[in-house]
Amino acid sequence: MAASVIETCHVACSANRAPNVVSWGRGGLIAFGSCNSVCLYDPQEGRVVGLLNGHTGRVNAVRWVHRTENAPECHLVSGGSDSRLILWEAQHGKFIQSVECKGHTAAVCAVDAVYTEDSKVLVASSASDSTVRLWLCSDDKDGEEPKRNKPLCLRIIPVLACGGDDCKVHLYAQANGQLQKVMTLQGHEDWVRGVEWTSAGAELLLASCSQDSLIRVWRLCAKSGTDTHAEDDHTIIKMKEDVFEVKDRVFAASLETVLAGHENWVYGVHWHPPVYKGGELQQPLCLLSASMDKTMIIWAPEEASGVWVEQVRVGEVGGNTLGFYGCQMSPDGAMIVAHAFQGALHLWCKDHHNEWRPGVVVSGHFDVVQDLSWDPEGEFILTVGSDQTTRLFTPWKKQNNKEITWHEISRPQIHGYDMQCLAMVGRFQFVSGADEKVLRVFQAPRNFVENFATISGASKEKLLTTSDAASLPEGASTPALGLSNKAVFQGGLVPKNNKEEEQFNSISDQYQESYFHPLILTEPPPEDHLLQNTLWPEVQKLMLFSCWRCSQGSTLASKAEHAAVLLWSTTTWRQLQRLQYHTLTVTQMAFSPDAQLLLAVSRDRTWSLWRRNPPTSEKPRFSLQAHTGKDTAVHSRIIWSCDWSPDSKYFVTSSRDKKVIVWGPWRPESSGGSEIKPCSSVLDVGDSATAVAFCPVLCSDDSHLLAVGLDCGRILLFRWTPGQDVAAGGDWVRSGETDSSQSHTLAVKRLRWRPRAGRAGVGNNEVDGQTGIERKLKEESSWVQLASASADHSVKIFSLNKHHLQ
Repeated sequence: MAASVIETCHVACSANRAPNVVSWGRGGLIAFGSCNSVCLYDPQEGRVVGLLNGHTGRVNAVRWVHRTENAPECHLVSGGSDSRLILWEAQHGKFIQSVECKGHTAAVCAVDAVYTEDSKVLVASSASDSTVRLWLCSDDKDGEEPKRNKPLCLRIIPVLACGGDDCKVHLYAQANGQLQKVMTLQGHEDWVRGVEWTSAGAELLLASCSQDSLIRVWRLCAKSGTDTHAEDDHTIIKMKEDVFEVKDRVFAASLETVLAGHENWVYGVHWHPPVYKGGELQQPLCLLSASMDKTMIIWAPEEASGVWVEQVRVGEVGGNTLGFYGCQMSPDGAMIVAHAFQGALHLWCKDHHNEWRPGVVVSGHFDVVQDLSWDPEGEFILTVGSDQTTRLFTPWKKQNNKEITWHEISRPQIHGYDMQCLAMVGRFQFVSGADEKVLRVFQAPRNFVENFATISGASKEKLLTTSDAASLPEGASTPALGLSNKAVFQGGLVPKNNKEEEQFNSISDQYQESYFHPLILTEPPPEDHLLQNTLWPEVQKLMLFSCWRCSQGSTLASKAEHAAVLLWSTTTWRQLQRLQYHTLTVTQMAFSPDAQLLLAVSRDRTWSLWRRNPPTSEKPRFSLQAHTGKDTAVHSRIIWSCDWSPDSKYFVTSSRDKKVIVWGPWRPESSGGSEIKPCSSVLDVGDSATAVAFCPVLCSDDSHLLAVGLDCGRILLFRWTPGQDVAAGGDWVRSGETDSSQSHTLAVKRLRWRPRAGRAGVGNNEVDGQTGIERKLKEESSWVQLASASADHSVKIFSLNKHHLQ
């Protein structure tokens, strides 16, 4: 596909649950592993600028290959659960896969790399197979440590340091093509989780962190012949030194200091070397550490005494989350980032007063994203996933920057069960379903509407008018061990209407950290606010046996046990009807745009079409109008997805049998299943078609634009024109597909087009005059946006210009 056809305008993702999965390059980019991809994130632009797809398993370790000079890196190395290492090389502004290293027999858990004297890349890796290997990427040579302990972390400057589950730090040197152990540093009382080298003048410092909550700093220095003479015991006190030899050079190792300040396992350490400008020291040597106690600490030696002390401590308080897995500091020392147990990145920036404040950073699900939906106006998207959260993303335009970036501004639901489905039933109301077999209805609070207006640039007065602001609660709070978000009104929590509410409030008073605090936002909130202060109150729950997919029309449809479809009123939330036809699970449903028809597809390889009866009719609200059976079914495998054309005349189905079929046309006077037949040729997409969606805006030649998501993660675009030569397959025209960097790495779970033309957040504020506004509107009308959710934990939004389609 030509680069001008499709643009990736947003990627929502999170870091994998591994200690060595984030690395901050000197060029300013943060590289981190997200599911099977390596994400390149620019904290200055506030968006993911690239995705490196090559691993077939989870990425567990990422490391930039630093140059000796302070310049952007040209190489990046990653290791994954697929037992492979990949060396990525920058070419023409993009990183491509340069070398693939195979040799480990289990998941790679740590990597490091340096340049050799002849500019080749020397890579060190450790894996769960209890081996450490060295790779000279161009020659495929490797050395291996005997299988003794499981190595958990390593760094290689100039001696390879490796920490493991034996509570020791082992130092290795390369000799005769093999790794030879030269020293063991002892002192930690639990597993060593991180090691990091840095230079301090002519000496080297090695920091190691452990599950014993301590950090040890070791000093390595080269010994000359004169250094071997004993010092006068009355003139100097020295720490015990252990001496070893590497390539005819003698080194001495000693314990510099032990840093105690964390209250839980310390998973990550990162040095920031001293920074000089014009010969003057701008940033002294310091060490950053991250712990499961939810804090990061910057340590540095005092200038006068040289004693290492804590200088800065940052972190979050409260929230239903565990602590940090690792940390990194920006090249200029003005920003620090940590990645948490649940995948979130936490960014802090130093202001002009040298105070550290939370910054805006990318966020996303840390497990399979099951479903997504646009709001009716197309200004934000809601997503749900197996990480038990519902998230809301919207575009944000900085005051001094015309570029729009998408961010998560609310986490309406944090649940105790895996989320499965989602449906918008109003501008600021949605229904979600989870494995608990209950549908829950949520209404946006006043605080969200106000902050959404500020961040998105919408009219606050108009939004509050349409949202019936007088009756809206201020926010929501979740009680301890509870699943229901309780409304919080101005001045307090839920009104005490009865003894049960009084008892609830008295118990909740013990957990002040879970209370809602109103936010006045001018930018997207950080992770700690998303966890606690952006919930939506729950207004209703619908008891089911299970819920798989739900769709919105004048009524709400959900799936129940025995493959039945349940219809609910969106005003009274009462069950209206039970539709029974299928014999196996209903996989997806879709109301027609005119809300007169309901389509359901199933694992039994058939679809059923239900028609809304007039209110004056004595018939049930919906009656079966058409269906396929064993003798009329075209699909031979599970039907995964379905959707309607914008004119409600045609619908499309996609299946595991790799087929995509358009059915119709539907006419009101039609009756019986024999009237609904395939009206397109059978489109073979080459892989299981897991998601399909009709664009609501027609192409310039009045053809329909169709997006198809595949099990491999690719998204295909086709134009389909009714009435063409079906026998010859001339009704389908392939218009492009996502390239390797844009595609998902696992199955596409859901595709949703923005309900109207244009790009969300692109307004006319910068256009002067009526003529300019009209021109801008005409230009925007040629753009459409497509959102996708995937099993690779990511949500992506693509922008397409219809005039550039093939």
